[in-house]
Amino acid sequence: MRRREFITLLGGATSAHAWPLAAQAQTQEMPTIGFLNPSVGDTLADRLRGFRQGLGQTGFVEGENVAIVYRWADNQDEHLSELARELAGRRVAVIAATGGTNAALAAKAATTTIPIIFSVPGDPVKLGLVSSIARPNGNLTGVNFLSNELTTKRFELLHELTPTATHFAVFIDPSNAVNAESILKEIKPVAEKLGVQLRVFNVGTSDEINAAFASFEHDRPDALFVGNDQFFGSRRVQLANLASYHRLPAAFSADQIAEAGGLMSYSTDITEAWRQVGEYAGRILKGAKPADLPVVQMNKFKFVINRQTARMLGITVPQPLLVAADEVIE
Repeated sequence: MRRREFITLLGGATSAHAWPLAAQAQTQEMPTIGFLNPSVGDTLADRLRGFRQGLGQTGFVEGENVAIVYRWADNQDEHLSELARELAGRRVAVIAATGGTNAALAAKAATTTIPIIFSVPGDPVKLGLVSSIARPNGNLTGVNFLSNELTTKRFELLHELTPTATHFAVFIDPSNAVNAESILKEIKPVAEKLGVQLRVFNVGTSDEINAAFASFEHDRPDALFVGNDQFFGSRRVQLANLASYHRLPAAFSADQIAEAGGLMSYSTDITEAWRQVGEYAGRILKGAKPADLPVVQMNKFKFVINRQTARMLGITVPQPLLVAADEVIE
């Protein structure tokens, strides 16, 4: 039995047998948020705190006046459609589809009536989620955390840290095809301009990450560029440890990976994006319509350099980059 199924069954058993009838009635009276995410819940504590903070700012506290039904795909995006349909079948008051494009598209396909709040890295208009940023129309709105737009800058920063590098490995998650295509579209012209070669690895599982790094024993790149996908964030310790073991400079799109030992990250503040999703969910519970809530475009970015890792790799970080960094890990 998969972990998410066990949790669902356990929760159902608790509701049916352990709760007093009065408590059951109180829960039924609460509005319910359906929370959909492609990852594993216990890896995203900081972001969940941001989501709950946003709810709190609109007057909602989980377990007191709002219930949340969590559905995690455990890094198996093929389950997102099934989980989204399940949430729609429960007739939740709103669906918070966090964690990227696939979750948002799965929720959109599951219902045309239940309000959906998404968080996506790419342009939600091009993705077909909304008709415009200012006036979304339909039953969707949310947050564009602009991670795709930061791809070029992240690649350039990695090149500044490794100016003699000529061969870059690139990790993308093939299960998130739209995002993977966007990443490659952004970095290929930059690589050509800088005169560096790319070798693309499709890695969507822990074993595939291990296999890709193992291949570096025979065909070693000079640096590693990891795409902006929530799956990679969930494997942050594995990625940071393997990059260190192979003494490979690497750039990431999540600051948690730099904090875990990765060389650098350049990203949107995803916790803030989730706070905004929580705030929008609360506003909808109070009667706002998604069509009247413009898509939020994040403008808060974070550049992290792990100077301890740089020293281990024999990299001297240029002073301008140290000055530009929002955080330097010593």
